[in-house]
Amino acid sequence: MKSFFASFFGALVALVVFVFGSMFLMFVFFALIAALGQKPQKPSFEKGSYLVFDLSTNITDAPSPYDESGKLAAFLGADGHRLQLRLAVEALRAAAKDERIAGLLLTGNLQPQDYGSGFAALREVRQAVTDFKASGKPVVAYTESMDRRDYFLMSAASEVVLHPFGLVWTPGLASESMFLAGTLEKLGIGVQVTRAGKYKSAVEPLVRHDFSPESREALQKLLDDLWGEIRAAAAESRKLSPEKLQALLDQPEAQRGEVAVKNGLIDRVAYWDEVLDDLKQRTHNDAGDRTFKQVDLRTYITAAKSVRRSTSVGDRVVVVYAEGEIVDGEGEDNGQVGGDRFAREIRRLREDHSVKAVVLRVNSPGGSANASEVIQRELRLLKEEKPLIVSMGTVAASGGYWISAYSDRIFAEPSTITGSIGVFGVLFNIRDLSTKIGLSFDVVKTAKFADLETISRPKNAEEMASIQSVVDWLYESFLDRVAEGRKLDRAVVAELAQGRVWSGVDAKRLGLVDEFGGLQAALDFAASKAKLGRSYRLEEYPGKRDLGEVFRELFEEKREYLSKASLSSKLVHRVEAEVKPLRQFNDPRGVYLRLPADLKIE
Repeated sequence: MKSFFASFFGALVALVVFVFGSMFLMFVFFALIAALGQKPQKPSFEKGSYLVFDLSTNITDAPSPYDESGKLAAFLGADGHRLQLRLAVEALRAAAKDERIAGLLLTGNLQPQDYGSGFAALREVRQAVTDFKASGKPVVAYTESMDRRDYFLMSAASEVVLHPFGLVWTPGLASESMFLAGTLEKLGIGVQVTRAGKYKSAVEPLVRHDFSPESREALQKLLDDLWGEIRAAAAESRKLSPEKLQALLDQPEAQRGEVAVKNGLIDRVAYWDEVLDDLKQRTHNDAGDRTFKQVDLRTYITAAKSVRRSTSVGDRVVVVYAEGEIVDGEGEDNGQVGGDRFAREIRRLREDHSVKAVVLRVNSPGGSANASEVIQRELRLLKEEKPLIVSMGTVAASGGYWISAYSDRIFAEPSTITGSIGVFGVLFNIRDLSTKIGLSFDVVKTAKFADLETISRPKNAEEMASIQSVVDWLYESFLDRVAEGRKLDRAVVAELAQGRVWSGVDAKRLGLVDEFGGLQAALDFAASKAKLGRSYRLEEYPGKRDLGEVFRELFEEKREYLSKASLSSKLVHRVEAEVKPLRQFNDPRGVYLRLPADLKIE
């Protein structure tokens, strides 16, 4: 009997917990619906407040698939630490004119991920900070330490404050690659490559143990150009010559706390409580108040009237964000540019008569040759009917340049990475590995090339020649498209191509881009070309996910990662980062228009 009652009451308690738990989830569900349905209100904060820009984020070109504040993403356990570049820049410019905003505080450290927070994007943010300062309002930057990206941005402030035990760690730029050839050899995995363009080095980590002379030459020139741009901007803000700044950055001891103040790298050192007291005085708060008058940037973005909202009516300019790897097929919604999916969207925009112009924002190292051509075909058709302007972000190279070539005008930043006009193919085989483990293969076929796609053996000379012919054909097609789209002599294109990567500075000099400027400059040009003035409405693709997609992701299995602090996890993440591009190589012909898979600049 006791067992019966124990089971009965246990079941009853479980039922009650289930019912109330379900009611709670329903309450949360409808609360979120209500929150998502609310129209943004004018941000409520006191006049004389400081706008707080917490840099502990990843600044991306494309909008968040969730809400702009990041709160919904954080609730779902998704990537809530991202901020859209356009919204951040518009908010900073609006705040400069907002009588309620007395100043700007930059704090924290940037958290770059994938193709976010690149130097080209940061240059746009930096310009907005400089414009804010030019309006006569103070800009205070405070952090406990800063690296290259942080200093590039924070050096634009009126006053740069560092923790007394902090460092201005900005020694320069470097690009270190991991070469897998030795490992693949030991495993018994064979690699055969085809390529067109002597600088097309994306395959080198698979077949070499170090940089080729051509790759080292191109990479050194690229780093010199990027660092020259970064150093010159920081030096001008700090009222130092570039040579003096470089001399200081070459001395680690010159970048410490009080020494950095004496050298002019920063203005002063202080603890956070001291900065907090100073900001209280600036905003006329009492010393006993917990904090100063403020409004954080995300709140300001969400509600500021200056931020244009997407709409489905009226004359529109649409920004299409091609951010991430270009892959065949649909691709993933976040982090990939699916050829079929993007082509379908561009076709819709071409057929929509309310869309008067399109700006293609490219932040991509390229990828599938087939997908790049699928996208470019639709862009060429769109250009015949309405203005098509390209805005290049941090990276717009190889396949990213292929889809850009036919636009009416290309905007880029001096620190944009572009070019890489070349083609390569990668062919793996496991013949030696299979021998080691006793695995064997046999084949029956109807033609000599019927088993060309096998990984059981290396390709013979005739097969390699046939694959190389496809690579050469695509390379020649690449040259044709660049020459026609950019209206350049084909011989000139052939000379500057060769798979070489160029900085925005060189790209403009060579005619690969037309003009320096960020996304807003491209939008203004598109609106002008479409004769819209500034009365257009802005729409973005990819846009926000609908509520059903959001809640489906809520219940999806989340991947667990190792702590990023441990040595073992750093190795795992490094290897994973090196292998990640290989997982996205899905071109049906196995040929690619892509930057070197290992081009990482720190």
